[in-house]
Amino acid sequence: MKRLIGMVLALACSFAAPGLAQEKVRFAVGGKSAVFYLPLSVTERLGYFKDAGLDVEIADVASGGRTLQSIIGGSAEIGIGTFDHTIQMQAKNQPVVALVQYGRYPGFVLAMMAGKADRYKSPADLKGLKIGVTSPGSSTHFMAAYMMVRNGLKADDASFIGTGTTSTAVAAARRAEIDAIVSSDPMMTLMETDKLVKVVADTRTAEGTRAVYGGPYPGGVIYATPAYIEKNPQAVQKVVEAFVRGLRWLASHSAEGIARLMPEEYALGNLPIYIRALSVSKPMYSPDGHFEPGAVETAHAVLKVFDPAVAGATIDLGKTYNDSFVKKALAGK
Repeated sequence: MKRLIGMVLALACSFAAPGLAQEKVRFAVGGKSAVFYLPLSVTERLGYFKDAGLDVEIADVASGGRTLQSIIGGSAEIGIGTFDHTIQMQAKNQPVVALVQYGRYPGFVLAMMAGKADRYKSPADLKGLKIGVTSPGSSTHFMAAYMMVRNGLKADDASFIGTGTTSTAVAAARRAEIDAIVSSDPMMTLMETDKLVKVVADTRTAEGTRAVYGGPYPGGVIYATPAYIEKNPQAVQKVVEAFVRGLRWLASHSAEGIARLMPEEYALGNLPIYIRALSVSKPMYSPDGHFEPGAVETAHAVLKVFDPAVAGATIDLGKTYNDSFVKKALAGK
């Protein structure tokens, strides 16, 4: 009997041991299966959030705009999206703060539909076209709008049509509902392979990013509200450390190895194309999550060109990101 009681007490203590309780954190992301958001899926599927003591719930919402709504509205604590939004939300007095820059480059591609590719000589030729973007107000929209304004057009000199982030974008191209599209992989590689489109601007590389934006430009980030960061620094640190670990794994594995880790449906029914898309896009991921020098300033300069709210606001760029959590994660490697 004493032995039995001892075993029961030992078992009870093991369940009550500190550190075993998982801290709940809700994420929002606008198109989880897109290659743009790959570091999130890598970190999740390798169990790194769980290892960090986190019970993560991921809501796959329709777009980056919906992600922001989730964070501001309180239905999620951590958003996965583009850095642009941190500047724009500060201009609206609804600040969010980037915590990890997992995307060294934006990773978006502007392509003309194959039948209309000969019409394109410069971004000025986008005037009057129907351009597919993930959603109006998204960073894919921003890219096309900036290129147009920089070439003497107005931001509304084209029609922007939401085509989503997955197979819906490919379907819109196949049905010829659009004249051009700005999207990311694996959709772009699939459309290019099927000769549906001709790429005319590509921010999956450092060179292509400089050609579009004139300098380094931040891509994907994870972000949260200042209030959540201030009240939950330990949870934020755990999230960042898990992400940094995921980025390191990503940097050290081949496109084939990464593809094997992902759910089958991410490949859109074509695994070889998905592997090719991962290979093309892999350079855009940061190996450690630190913020690239000069990129924040480029983003601000670009947004001021076509976003009146940003142009008319006093933006404190130092409050758009917080690199202290990444620095701590890297120091503890």
